[in-house]
Amino acid sequence: MTVDAAAMSPSSTLRFKVDGLDCQNEVRALRVAVAPLVGGDDKLTFNTQAGVMEVKSENASAIDAIERAVATTGMRAHFLGEPVQPPASALLFRVEGLDCKNEVATLKREIGPLIGGEAWLMFDTAKGLMTVGPQRQATIDDIIARVAPTGMRASLVEVGTAETMLFRVHGLDCKNEVAALVRELGPLVGEDKLAFDTARGMMTVAPQIRAAADAIGEAVARTGMRAEPWSPPAVSGSATERAGVPEGPACGCTAEVEEALSPPIPTRLAGQVVFRIHGMDCADEIAALKREVGPLVGEDKLAFDLLNGRMSIDVTPDAALEARIEKAVARAGLRAERWIEGDTSEAAQAEERRKRVQSWLTTASGVLTALGFAVHAWLGGGVVAAFEAGEHALASTPLPSMVLYAVAVLCAARYVAPKAWLAAKRLRPDMNLLMMVAVAGAIGIGAWFEAATVSFFFALALALEAWSLGRARRAVAALMELAPPTARVKLEDGSERDVPAAEVRVGAHIIVRPGDKVPLDGRVAAGESEVNQAPITGESVPVFKAEGDEVFAGTINGEGALDVVTTKAANDTTLAQIIRMVGSAQSRRAPSEQWVEKFARVYTPVVMVLAIAIFLAPPLLLGGAWDVWFYRALVLLVIACPCALVISTPVTIVAALAGAAKQGVLVKGGTHLETPAHLKAIAMDKTGTLTEGRPQVVEIVPLGGRSERELLGLAAALEARSGHPIARAILAKATELKIAAEPAEAVQAITGRGVIGRVAGREMWLGSRRYIEERGINSDAVLQRADKLSSAGRTIVAVGDGQDVWGLVAVADAVRPEAKEIVTALHRAGIKHVVMLTGDNRATAEAIAKQTGIDEVRAELLPGDKVAAVEDLVRRYGSVAMVGDGVNDAPAMGRANLGIAMGAMGSDAAIETADVALMSDDLSKLPWLVRHSRATLAVIRQNVAFSIAVKLVFTALTVIGLASLWGAIAADVGASLLVVLNGLRLLNRGQTSTQQGGPSGGLGVSPHRRQAAAFTHTVPG
Repeated sequence: MTVDAAAMSPSSTLRFKVDGLDCQNEVRALRVAVAPLVGGDDKLTFNTQAGVMEVKSENASAIDAIERAVATTGMRAHFLGEPVQPPASALLFRVEGLDCKNEVATLKREIGPLIGGEAWLMFDTAKGLMTVGPQRQATIDDIIARVAPTGMRASLVEVGTAETMLFRVHGLDCKNEVAALVRELGPLVGEDKLAFDTARGMMTVAPQIRAAADAIGEAVARTGMRAEPWSPPAVSGSATERAGVPEGPACGCTAEVEEALSPPIPTRLAGQVVFRIHGMDCADEIAALKREVGPLVGEDKLAFDLLNGRMSIDVTPDAALEARIEKAVARAGLRAERWIEGDTSEAAQAEERRKRVQSWLTTASGVLTALGFAVHAWLGGGVVAAFEAGEHALASTPLPSMVLYAVAVLCAARYVAPKAWLAAKRLRPDMNLLMMVAVAGAIGIGAWFEAATVSFFFALALALEAWSLGRARRAVAALMELAPPTARVKLEDGSERDVPAAEVRVGAHIIVRPGDKVPLDGRVAAGESEVNQAPITGESVPVFKAEGDEVFAGTINGEGALDVVTTKAANDTTLAQIIRMVGSAQSRRAPSEQWVEKFARVYTPVVMVLAIAIFLAPPLLLGGAWDVWFYRALVLLVIACPCALVISTPVTIVAALAGAAKQGVLVKGGTHLETPAHLKAIAMDKTGTLTEGRPQVVEIVPLGGRSERELLGLAAALEARSGHPIARAILAKATELKIAAEPAEAVQAITGRGVIGRVAGREMWLGSRRYIEERGINSDAVLQRADKLSSAGRTIVAVGDGQDVWGLVAVADAVRPEAKEIVTALHRAGIKHVVMLTGDNRATAEAIAKQTGIDEVRAELLPGDKVAAVEDLVRRYGSVAMVGDGVNDAPAMGRANLGIAMGAMGSDAAIETADVALMSDDLSKLPWLVRHSRATLAVIRQNVAFSIAVKLVFTALTVIGLASLWGAIAADVGASLLVVLNGLRLLNRGQTSTQQGGPSGGLGVSPHRRQAAAFTHTVPG
């Protein structure tokens, strides 16, 4: 080899591509062979991911010697020249085939080590875009080359000399924010120039010349969010260390097994700080936290998860700010610590001990109150005398009883008094202060029995509140028990080993024995079996699984053993996402919950003022007795305590969310739980929603003397890399007829119309009936034949080159057998209008609408047309839901009042996109969801009305002198207990006894599933 030595700098870095360089064994061999030639090991660096060796050398003539030295190791070196400096700006790639988190995980594994880590990667699966942050380790060609072996294809998005801009957007975490950003930034830079990674809160602006970074930041600010240019994370170690070989054992399969068993990287929440708040059990604590923490970060940045005792703040992590937040939480009488998933800290253990102590003290208070009353009755003249002593000041309380009552008050007030003192200091009266004033007043007038009873019953109400939350927590914890804690990993030597599921890496082989639960999401590598998916989807019939099919954590294997290759880590499985969603959904509060909180905020100080008025007005204006009206004022304080009112709504919402999860219906927060009750219209996608979503080729019509095999082979070549249902149908038919087709080159999708590509050096196309007209093909014979096939309810795919049509392929999708019954059930449930939105031809859509009873059909729609159709429905009917697959229909779902994803199991994008995710493809869950939402609203109204009615009745009784302190207490605690039990009914609403136990007692089983499910199988997502 000859090289222009003059062109090389005195101290150059020579790059060699080394065939066979992929692990530490080869690195050691190359060091031994090459280091003596170049002056030592420090002159050599290796990137085993790319198979590249770099040599720092002052002698250009050493290239041949280095290649010869490499050859002695059994490998072969190819000189690549001096390193090409990678770009220092962000890069945006369009990746064909990138549409869900499985591909994201694959790309992270391939590209991450090449560029220095996964932190430099962002993905927009809805648009198939990948952003690579500014780095200097890999060139554009390196990245494109690394994508190719995954079966995907990457191409750089670039316009002239402009650069890709990358922003962290604080507040960007779901499709609602995406829709808002698109509305603001679309006209500024163009909608096609925007990509969003909601998991990391990142936005990419593709190269464009219309707007500068400042203008983009201002536009983002108008949405209520904040954008800042992204800066690379600090990573220790050299580039070579990051991209090269980690120190450890030699390569080979042993290394792969070690990787499979090593702990997965913990998940992080971008742009967010999450605290565990010890002592946060009710709305009062949340109100206190808002007052103390809100001024530091902005109240709109706060979100609370009462169920799990967590507070999340939408700010960039900062040590100084976190310290101030912890001090602010302490001022509210609570304790904060950073939350780490799966971690049990000393503070958490201390909180558990505190709860146990509180339970013991509450029990002690009740026992001591009962003992004090018994002693009072024995020494003071009987039960009636003991009851009336305080109320009518007829007799003094015996000293032994007084001591027992006093200790009972102290036990009950141990955790109430500090909060009451904080409320008094801040002049913000709450329930705790209201109760302590009532207790002190009762002691002041000698009503010791009433004081002890008030204390005990208020402590009991707090315990009841904690119990109701614990009941809901246990319902969520039951989900966690669906997946087994260990997985049986198959090692390279054929042996098997039980390993904690959390330590199994993606790509490991696990064995699922007959009757076992599946520990992790994965794909069947070998074996066949029927798998009971009821714990996740509610399907009543087991689903047959064979090689290539997906299985999910928490499902139950049947009679056959399965060898499964894991596709997700334990903290990223579909079940794990369900658990996180159910656990955090309560923080997205329902409108009724927000109303109750606002009402209680005003209600408590009003009650304090009213109690003072009742105490002062009658004696001053009407000459009433001071002691009588003071007692009545205390009774009013007790009965007016808003415990039942405040606790009723959150408990009802949590129970309703957990109950829906048991049915395989995931509602992303209370705010979306009430919407189905108000729906007037539902828009549905056709494919995969009203139909099975598995179209089949039913007729092949070759034209111009061509054969069916020739026509189908061409169509298969053009669709070889597509995941569209129609493409899968064509490829399945080609496989069935044993037609082998090489994938077309330079394939380009034409959104909503078809594809073009090069087959055997010839430009070919494939498209819809509409695309035939757009290409200007005016052959009446072809169009009439296409229309005849379309009128029979079939989808037409035309194939041709230039202006010549080679033939037509007719594809049909079977209507779900239950679809008509479900549409009828929706009408019965009060849905006035059911609409089908589809990109398919009108004749096919009309035929399906006639079979199912759909009210309105809108066909041949592009994604943008679906958005316009939903907007029109919103104008006409007010409250509209959009049902789709959660990915392709995302824009329309974002515009609707409620987005519902069908068959979301296994589709991370569907779970993230929708407001409601139906884990199975069971349409019967739609009318059930509407009824469940209405039942939830009915329970909330019952609880609120009952709580207020009890208050009003006892207020009236207090004014006329017919209420007593202990009676008011009994009424208040009784009301709290009744509203809690009424709300908890929603946990098991709509379930049969079969669902509540046994292997299907997880997320629920639908007894209405058709037996046809036993003979059909759809891979979810």
